[in-house]
Amino acid sequence: MIDRDGPVPIYKQIAEIIREQIDHGDLEPGDAVPSETELEAEFGIARLTARRVTRELREQGLVYTVQGEGTFVGQPGTPRSAERTPVYQRIAAEIVEQIRSGDLVPNRRIPPEKALMKQYGVAKATARNAVDFLRKQGWVFTVPHRGTYVSPPENWPTED
Repeated sequence: MIDRDGPVPIYKQIAEIIREQIDHGDLEPGDAVPSETELEAEFGIARLTARRVTRELREQGLVYTVQGEGTFVGQPGTPRSAERTPVYQRIAAEIVEQIRSGDLVPNRRIPPEKALMKQYGVAKATARNAVDFLRKQGWVFTVPHRGTYVSPPENWPTED
């Protein structure tokens, strides 16, 4: 339970909750800790407070952050849990499904970075990584100063 009126800052209280989850084995080395967006929703806190929680855990040596992928229990280099797909890849997979279903059509724009940031509650780098991932696979192409568009079907990757 968070004491919003007490002397201990909220970010320290939440960091302590997560530390206890690590100590009790609820979060194991390589597991992802809740994202800033998840912390905001779960505890009713601001984004800045959520960032301070993550920073506090890093300073305690309990977690490490991989830009565009998340924050994980352990030291840098700790193998991550296999079931954790990076956030940018999950966003890209959803966009691919929209392309395949016809909700996003060839030669029409996909949502811009700002819209992806808002929709998925992610940082600009994560949204950018998702679009870069789609571009490298051939699902989309970017026209400078115009936006990113769905590629023609002949450019889409083939499934093996």
